[in-house]
Amino acid sequence: MDTASLLLELYGRIPPLAARAVDGLDAKELCTAPEEGANTVAWLVWHLARVQDHHVAELLGTDQVWVGGDWARRTGLEPDPSNTGYGHSDEEVASVRPEDSEVLLAYLDEVQRRTTAMLEGLAPADLDRVVDERWDPPVTLGVRLVSIADDSLQHAGQAAYVRGLLFD
Repeated sequence: MDTASLLLELYGRIPPLAARAVDGLDAKELCTAPEEGANTVAWLVWHLARVQDHHVAELLGTDQVWVGGDWARRTGLEPDPSNTGYGHSDEEVASVRPEDSEVLLAYLDEVQRRTTAMLEGLAPADLDRVVDERWDPPVTLGVRLVSIADDSLQHAGQAAYVRGLLFD
């Protein structure tokens, strides 16, 4: 298996997991926390899409999908490109209020299409390119791509867990 195929397989697992976590939930259910101060299914799926969008846009040197569409308004937020959910307070978590589950999945789908296009063109040598020198050692493209996928898969699993606690 080549590098691109391996990464496409890894990233291809994210959308179905997110879809299963939100399947059949209405807007109120998406925004229900299992206890005060906990993350909601909506926030978890929104956050995993936002992190992927933010980081992949940075890797490509392009604008984020988030700021180029109507996604922010449809989730009850402002189109702030720095807002990925990192460090959100309880109130900020609660402010993520999508119209419905389809908004979350459509946003993730658009982000995923851009990520897939990038991954399809990768060669093994591309993974060694340094993309972030703020760390010691500097972060390579390969490490960043694994980090993004890891974050997304963890949050998709958390969304499934929250769903199970509340609704299954």
